[in-house]
Amino acid sequence: MEYRFKRVVVKIGSNVLTRKDGMLDTDRMSALVDQIAVLHQAGVEVIVVSSGAVASGRSELGVNPGDKCAGRRLDSVSARQLFSAVGQAKLINRYYEMFKEHSIACGQVLTTKENFSTRRHYLNQKNCMNVMLETGVIPIVNENDTISVTELMFTDNDELSGLISTMMGAEALILLSNVDGIYNGNPEDPETEVIREIQYHGEADMAKYIQTTKSQFGRGGMLTKFRIAGKVADEGIEVVVANGKKDNILIDVLKKDSTVISTRFVAAPKSMSGVKKWIAHSDDFAKGELHVNQGAYEALMCPKAVSLLPVGVERVEGNFEKDDIVKIISPSGEHIGVGRVAYDSEKAKAVIGKKGRKPLVHYDYLYLD
Repeated sequence: MEYRFKRVVVKIGSNVLTRKDGMLDTDRMSALVDQIAVLHQAGVEVIVVSSGAVASGRSELGVNPGDKCAGRRLDSVSARQLFSAVGQAKLINRYYEMFKEHSIACGQVLTTKENFSTRRHYLNQKNCMNVMLETGVIPIVNENDTISVTELMFTDNDELSGLISTMMGAEALILLSNVDGIYNGNPEDPETEVIREIQYHGEADMAKYIQTTKSQFGRGGMLTKFRIAGKVADEGIEVVVANGKKDNILIDVLKKDSTVISTRFVAAPKSMSGVKKWIAHSDDFAKGELHVNQGAYEALMCPKAVSLLPVGVERVEGNFEKDDIVKIISPSGEHIGVGRVAYDSEKAKAVIGKKGRKPLVHYDYLYLD
């Protein structure tokens, strides 16, 4: 059988791998491994971003946040760290044994949001996973919840899978949840249908597509899926939201001329450089802000590629070093993009409004929303 893509990221959500009682659904996990093995043996490179570690640890220990443990009550952060530490070992061991039945090796990649904050760490992760793929090893990626704290956590594994997809140059991202896709109304309404195809035009019209309810086990919902899927599709990667509880779902979604019910975000034809893809997902790591004047704003918003010059900047906020990430702010205060700055904050403040100076942010290192 021929498949549409050569390299894909498959995100397996917590609601796919977790049963109603909170226990790990090993039958579903095994079925997905069988499908990934078929793709792998057909020459498709698969990177798995897997939820399930916290649920796995919780079921192993039989305790919940708020329960007493070693004489004290577990708060939510401590509980997540504890469940993850135990659950990651159990989860990766399950994957190891299941893939071993197909004579396929898998390896664990634990990461944190902070690991994406510098270009060096970003490239180190990319190199690690490239080596794994080149040697036929399937990367199993998850957030390292044992050391992550709330302000440095990914929104959920949708965000992580989006970052991995752009970093690894994937052709497609498959988001597996417990629903068939993104609906055009309330999923409980019998007349509601799955939106089969979405041409992403930014977040302004998001509300007409999605329900904002959150899942029981995950940290995000369709709001997160839509936002991440749209951004990834805008970077030239097709995104499919599909039901991971359905039998043979991965094979059906990825085969040519697929008709399986799902939501497909059409990939934009444009292609960004690797540096721009990293910058596009670096909003959370910005160290400062560049507030532009009306002339610079209009120049940046036109289709022609332009750099941000000092003459177009009215105000600099924050303390940053050369090559740090900064946010670009419009005259009305709207966040319009991010970029890697060519000056430190003191030098930037000294040159704003002046002509004939080198760009504060060169076009090659500028991403506009």
